Formats: sequence, C-alpha cells, structure tokens
Amino acid sequence: MSRSSARAAPGTGPVTLIHAGHVVPVRPRGQVLEAHTVAISGERIAGVLPRDDAEACWPEAERVELPGHVLFPGLVNSHTHAPMTLLRGFADDMELTTWLQEHIWPAERRHVGPGFVRDGTRLAVAEMLRSGTTCFNDMYFFPDATIEVCREIGMRASIGITIIEFASAWATGVNDYIEKGLELLDAWGEDPLLCFTLSPHAPYTVSDETLARIAALSRERGLPVHMHLLETEWEIKQSYQQHDMHPVSRLEKQGLLNERLQAVHAVHTSADDIGRLAAAGASVVHCPQSNLKLASGFCPVGALLDAGINVAIGTDGAASNNDLDLLAEAQTAALLAKAVAGDARVLDAGQALEMMTLNGANALGLAADIGSIEVGKQADLCAMDFHRPATQPLHHVVSQLLYAASSGQVSDVWVAGRRVLNSGRLTTIDEAEVIASAARWRERLVRDDAAADGTGK
Repeated sequence: MSRSSARAAPGTGPVTLIHAGHVVPVRPRGQVLEAHTVAISGERIAGVLPRDDAEACWPEAERVELPGHVLFPGLVNSHTHAPMTLLRGFADDMELTTWLQEHIWPAERRHVGPGFVRDGTRLAVAEMLRSGTTCFNDMYFFPDATIEVCREIGMRASIGITIIEFASAWATGVNDYIEKGLELLDAWGEDPLLCFTLSPHAPYTVSDETLARIAALSRERGLPVHMHLLETEWEIKQSYQQHDMHPVSRLEKQGLLNERLQAVHAVHTSADDIGRLAAAGASVVHCPQSNLKLASGFCPVGALLDAGINVAIGTDGAASNNDLDLLAEAQTAALLAKAVAGDARVLDAGQALEMMTLNGANALGLAADIGSIEVGKQADLCAMDFHRPATQPLHHVVSQLLYAASSGQVSDVWVAGRRVLNSGRLTTIDEAEVIASAARWRERLVRDDAAADGTGK
C-alpha cells in the first residue's frame, strides 16, 4: 500500500469529499492509496489526497464516509447492444449464425422500435449502474431513443451510428443510416455525456463501397469506427469466398485499418493479423463471455497485449451473454487468458482493471476525461463495499477486486459528479417501473412470436 502526496485543484462549485478506506486510481498501475479522499467539485475531480489534508483544504465540504470501501474509476463497457436486454434468454444455446439469422434478427424485425429501445436501454442502464459501469459504447437501431434515455438518467455513452446494408424499422438503407446518424451527431455532439462512433455492423453485412464511405467520414469527422471483426471462422471463409481476401486486408484496402478502428471480438486473429492491428494502432474490444457462450472461440488476449495493442472489455448484448456485468466479464477475461496462453502470469489483476477502465476510455477517445482517478478528470467513480466475507482478509486490494469481489458489492456510483447510486439505491431511475416494463415486453414477445409461428401459445 502507498500514500500519495496531496494533489488538489481549486473547484468552481460546492465540494464533496469521498473518504474511502482505499482508493485505486488505476494510473499508475497497481497503486492503492489507503485512507484517502477524492474531492469532487461540480463534474470533475478536484483532489486526490490523504483525508486530513482534504479536510484542511475543504473544511466546509459535504462528506461521504466509506471506510470499508474501495473507490475506483467507473467501469467502461466498450461494446454492447443495450436494448437487447429485452431479448435476454430469448434464444440460448446455439451457434452464432443460427442464433442471429433464425432468432434474433426475426424478433428484431417484429419488435424493435423507439419504445423497445427506450425500455430496453433503461433496463440496461439500471443493470450497468448497479454493477459499476458509468460509460457504455452502444451499437443499435434508434440511437435517438438511446440518447433520450441516457440524458434522462445521467449516463455517459458512446453512441454508435449503426450502418448495415439491409433496411430496418430505423432506416431504409445505408444512406438513411448515415444521414440519420450524422443528424444526431450534429444535434448532440457537444453534450458532455455523449460521444459518437461510426458503427458498421460487420465485414459480412457491409459492402466495399460502404466501407470506403465510412473510412472517408471517419477521416473527415475524426470519428472512431466500431465494428465486429474476426468473430468466427465462418466470417473469414465468407470473406475469401465473396471478396477473395482476408477481412483485415479488406479493411486495410478500404482505408479503415488505423488508430480509429475498434475491432470487436478479434477471436480468430493470426500472428500476422495481430502484427497488422498493432502497427495500425487499432484497439480490440474483448467480449469473452459472449465468445464462450456462442462457441466463437478463444481470443489470444496475451498475444494482443504483448504486441502493444490497446485491449478493452465489453459485455456484448444481454441476448448473448446474458448480463451486462463488466466486473464478471473482466474476471472471465483474466482467467481465460491464462488458460489460453498456458501461463498464469498473463493478464494480471492490474491489467484486467485497466482493460475495463482506462483502456476502454482510450478506445473511445475519452482517456483525457475518464478511466482513472486524476485531478481534472470527470468524476465517474464507483465504490465497492469490501467489508464482506468474500473479500476478507484483504491481502491485495486490486487482486481482491478482480478475483474475489462481485458486482453485488457496488454501493455507490457517480457519473460526472452526480451520485446516481446512493447506498445501493438508484437515484435517477424508477427501478420498479423498469422491471415492470421488462415483464410487459416479455409477455408481448411471447404472444407475438407465438402468433408468428402459428402456435398461438
């Protein structure tokens, strides 16, 4: 354990002092500050310093006492499809193409609209806040409804401008997807809780012409490109059959293999693929539980990290995971990486914590504002109660956080200085109504799908 020198900056508004048993700032890696205080002024962190120094600096401040807690940065879920919480458990125990083409896509055609997205996103945000996630990167239809919910609740989000070749209830085709997405970017791009990505679904659902157009927009607007890539062996075979080249080569040809690329899954990466992704400065978003559940394969995370690639973590959607618990995802990632590499030293606890905080912020282009507890950054924070049997005795805080703690121990969460979870109670969400809404959607899905397949049951 270590102590920091006093670090404080003058605030512009009322100050709140969070007195925690331990503070894990993430940067520098592995640092744990005992009996420290994080001072919040407005939306930002005004100080990270020992308790006595904080009291002397801000004697009139409001105080939050968390003596048995660990305070760390809010988690960053770098890939999800938030509204798909309403399809949780809808189609389980089948491989990806069957799951997607025969179950998920037909259900979405029947049900997805603004109401579905609003209600599914509220459910997702409630789950994420309760498990310590303060920012999520979303890819789905009706992103205007996702924006509405995030602004209503006070949740930070990266909004995907979803692009796919087939029509949906949201858009009639590629031009419509792009035009509607850019309209949202122009309307909400300055919102402090929102950022945007161009989100082509996958190489097998987007044409060369569309990929080239996305690359041009990415350059012109400085937008990241968020895309499923190398998720299955089928994807690679299909690319050779239709385009006579590997998916990574195809992205490179169209101008997308660069530092703005967020490659989601990257399960089937060869040594050559890893070298090319690393040379380009691309990020990878690892979704281990979804990859396992859909039998997509094992991402070589150790090799990616060794190559210097920025690896973040995402949950994927709740229809294929089946939860949005990023801490559990990181635990799975760390254990799986060791087994895949055959080396217990691969992906240690400190690295795994970075993957679900600072690395996610880096992938989204938000590292200047979130991902670590530092003076001047946004006050996106999570407190976890370690005074529980599962996290005692406390030999090593970061290891205990990753390998022993569970998201049910999250007690308090702040987004941009706003306390959105207070002693286990959501402050900006009517949780009872969210749960009731999910039950109504379940009844509607069962009824409508029974009618669609002719069973009437």
